[in-house]
Amino acid sequence: MELKRHFLQSEEWEGFQRELRKEVWRRSGEEWEFMAVREKTAIGDYLYVPYGPSFVDEESAREAFRELKKLAGEAGAFFVRVEPVKGVSAGVLREMGFRKIKEVNPEFTWCVDLAGTEEEILMGMKQNNRNLWRGYERKGLKVRKSTGVEDLKYLTTLLRGVAKNNGVNLHDEEYLRKQMEAGIGVLYLAEFAGEVVAASMVYDLEGVRYYAHAAADFEHRKLSAGTVLVVEMMMDAKRSGMREFDFYGVTVSEDPGHDWYGFTKFKKGFGGSLREYLGTWDLPINRVKYAGFKRLRAVNRAVRKIRARR
Repeated sequence: MELKRHFLQSEEWEGFQRELRKEVWRRSGEEWEFMAVREKTAIGDYLYVPYGPSFVDEESAREAFRELKKLAGEAGAFFVRVEPVKGVSAGVLREMGFRKIKEVNPEFTWCVDLAGTEEEILMGMKQNNRNLWRGYERKGLKVRKSTGVEDLKYLTTLLRGVAKNNGVNLHDEEYLRKQMEAGIGVLYLAEFAGEVVAASMVYDLEGVRYYAHAAADFEHRKLSAGTVLVVEMMMDAKRSGMREFDFYGVTVSEDPGHDWYGFTKFKKGFGGSLREYLGTWDLPINRVKYAGFKRLRAVNRAVRKIRARR
């Protein structure tokens, strides 16, 4: 069985973590692999394996977890945090001492299979979405692809506008700049009358394109440039021989008031299907420290809620 990794377990993402001056380890066996990052807290350090470890079955999963626990001891970590994508059951995780916590990376994602023809992919979308893409040039929109760090300013400017209008916190410009400098981010820009009105960043790995960051200018919302960019990125991925477009994160909640309800509805408009991961799990190594960490997190959350009400 082929060992498939998520982008957050790739050598490219490992290089980016090192650019952030984080300590990183990579371990592997015949049918398993993981990249672990040291994360620091006020109580001590822990090892985080985002969307990993990667393995082919439960036997190789156990091997990976044993190696991870051993590494935690060597690194002085008081717990390890994992997010297996596939290949193991929740029962095995609990049996090995893991505890499920609130997701860090999304537990659900939305994926579009790019194996069909371009027309078949288009027919899986909402009619309005494919019509917008087919006619965007007549509206005066232009789309271009860029790997130049100098073009990052368009995305970050638009992201700041989104953050201001919606009251959300987003990654700062330096974080995204380091991604571009590490060669892992690809930009797509939509231009109208010489002005960038929408921008997106994607990651590519082993035949999968991941939809990472996106923003559009509110003043030009009637152009639906964000929709055009998504379809163009999917079609470009198809032409490049990729097999899948991963929208990265959605909610399964049907509550219109849910924070993710709106962009989940947007992502579903391009066809595709839901994919469920196992979520985020912690394995305490030092139980006393881990208990203190959980208490500290609870206090911090309560303080943030109080401040948010002011």
